[in-house]
Amino acid sequence: MHGDSTYNIMFGPDICGPGTKKVHVIFNYKGKNHLINKDIRCKDDEYTHLYTLIVNPDNTYEVKIDNKKVESGNLEDDWDFLPPKKIKDPEAKKAEDWDDRERISDPDDKKPEDWDKPENIPDPDAKKPDDWDDEMDGEWEPPMVTNPDYKGEWKPREIDNPAYKGKWVHPEIDNPEYTADPEIYKYGSIGVIGLDLWQVKSGTIFDNFLITNDPNLAEEIGNDTWGKTKDAEKKMKEGQEEEERKIREEDSMKRREEAKDEGEDEEGEEAKDEEGEEEEEEGDEQEEEEEEEEEDDEGTDSKLKDEL
Repeated sequence: MHGDSTYNIMFGPDICGPGTKKVHVIFNYKGKNHLINKDIRCKDDEYTHLYTLIVNPDNTYEVKIDNKKVESGNLEDDWDFLPPKKIKDPEAKKAEDWDDRERISDPDDKKPEDWDKPENIPDPDAKKPDDWDDEMDGEWEPPMVTNPDYKGEWKPREIDNPAYKGKWVHPEIDNPEYTADPEIYKYGSIGVIGLDLWQVKSGTIFDNFLITNDPNLAEEIGNDTWGKTKDAEKKMKEGQEEEERKIREEDSMKRREEAKDEGEDEEGEEAKDEEGEEEEEEGDEQEEEEEEEEEDDEGTDSKLKDEL
């Protein structure tokens, strides 16, 4: 089998990126694949789900997810297996005098004589600059400003059209190409189950495929398989998430403590550096005082010598 292999029915979830999350229900009818005309949304979480398609001999169908109905209807209505029952009458034409305008311009409405005003006018408050030289600068023209009297394009008011006959609807006739098929649902045999997969993420598991002509049996087996594991699966998933949450919290706390210890070490080193600087300053001050005392002693000795 390959991607172009023919099949009778394609059914199941299709998840592709953020935009595609739907349930495919495709039937092959007379060699052509037909997609359902409805949008059935599939589950997109990380839990296991049970998908069921029921096709009945009266050409009705039902789609269930987790043993709950999510869509149902008639095969002929929700797929384009057959040509439409009705078509537009090719012989029907809209009458030339058929007026389908609900509103028309009032023929008695006239544009006021003072309506037409320019959108922009020369600024009446603008003055020619004193240093303007017509020979050098050309003829002075005032700047343009919006005309406060401008009213825009005139349009006559609208009134109800007295000749309005309503919207013309194209008459329909029976489609000569249409033939009812009471056995759309019917297939000769279904002997193989295949999976059409294109995945970029591992971990998906498929299990418990069943083809049967007994919907009650399908529901019973679904409850005995998926139904018995779904709660335990959810509990296990929640437990894993709780463990992961605790690990994240412990890692976060550890990082905060390490950052705190590093900060204290840096503060200690800074304090030592400050103490060293203070000791150096005290030593420098002491040396300066000793030098000053020596200078004073030398001055005293020199004075005594001079007196002697």
